[in-house]
Amino acid sequence: MGVLNVTPDSFSDGGRYTDIDAAVHHGVCLFHQGAHVIDVGGESTRPGAERVEARTEIARVVPVIERLFAQGVPVSIDTTRAAVAEAALQAGAVLINDVSGGLADPGMASVAAAAGCPWILMHWRGHSRDMQKLAVYRDVVTEVRDELRARADDAIAAGVDPSRIILDPGLGFAKLAEHNWALSARLDALTALGFPVLFAASRKTYLGRLLAAPDGTPRPVGEREAATLATSLLAVAAGAWGVRVHEVGATADALAVWRATGSPRFRGTP
Repeated sequence: MGVLNVTPDSFSDGGRYTDIDAAVHHGVCLFHQGAHVIDVGGESTRPGAERVEARTEIARVVPVIERLFAQGVPVSIDTTRAAVAEAALQAGAVLINDVSGGLADPGMASVAAAAGCPWILMHWRGHSRDMQKLAVYRDVVTEVRDELRARADDAIAAGVDPSRIILDPGLGFAKLAEHNWALSARLDALTALGFPVLFAASRKTYLGRLLAAPDGTPRPVGEREAATLATSLLAVAAGAWGVRVHEVGATADALAVWRATGSPRFRGTP
């Protein structure tokens, strides 16, 4: 999954793709580099980010999705709002990536059920402005697993086809670094729920802190690609269904190498 943020304030690439032509060009490039789907988002969910109105979000994403769809590029919509998801699906999106797991907007379940499209349910405890205050766990792996199971159960009860549900542990969302590492090391606890699992660590702050300079300065966002690639490969080795990354080419190359080794997970995969 290639990341395409059409926002002015996303933590990694905010402001780079607010121009429609630039956004579409980047999305097409990511697709040709090997992304299976381009994840288009119109509202930043970085820690501390303020919300934008639904009409602003729609105005940002719909023109980009329409043009990518016209060029044969599969698109997912990264949103927590049912109205935005519905507009994006009408514009050609084929997947909903909801970082709130359906909690931010009760109407999202009916949109996903009616569309019959895949719905990514991420582990979430609150909006970006306050979420880090909620990063309190006794056993992060068990609690995230159980809360994701509850989100899946609620989606199924709302009419969503179980085969269309994908789970995401939500690294960095109401999580401290130690929580991210614990979840990364125990993805098996999530895959054991029986749903595909998306892993999204790309360029995140905890990687920058791991790779900090001797004076403690975190590694800059644009210099976290090797660490991102390592987390992605480890996640795939642990059974992740997909990885969400900003730089697609290196990940696609690494997975090609993995496939060439004859790994059972990739043997015969197109």
